[in-house]
Amino acid sequence: MTKQDHIDYWIKNSKRDWNRADICFNQKEYLFGLFCVHLSLEKICKAIWVKHHKSNFPPKIHHLVRIIETTPHKISEEDLAMLNDFNKFQLEGRYPDYQDRMYKICTKKYTEELMNEIKPIKKCLLKELQ
Repeated sequence: MTKQDHIDYWIKNSKRDWNRADICFNQKEYLFGLFCVHLSLEKICKAIWVKHHKSNFPPKIHHLVRIIETTPHKISEEDLAMLNDFNKFQLEGRYPDYQDRMYKICTKKYTEELMNEIKPIKKCLLKELQ
């Protein structure tokens, strides 16, 4: 596989996860939808990582900011803060003991607002891969 094949792999899977997030939102599964948004963003960040490193295998971590900070990609402090905030969904989405608390927070309105806020950041990250 070429470097571009690896990048395409991450982008393709990111799109799948974003589509899953939309499905979850429509089915009122807001917490899992936000978990899928995090997965989508993580895979975009890993594609960027692959683009800027000799290795085609990004680190096996989930922290969005840690991944993107190991690349030359520049992102605003505000966008970094938003990505950092989104990390809570990869934890809460994975561990059931956090889910009860998060189910109460992840209302339709809350989820819709977060998804709308993160879309421009997603677009900016994807632009790095064009």
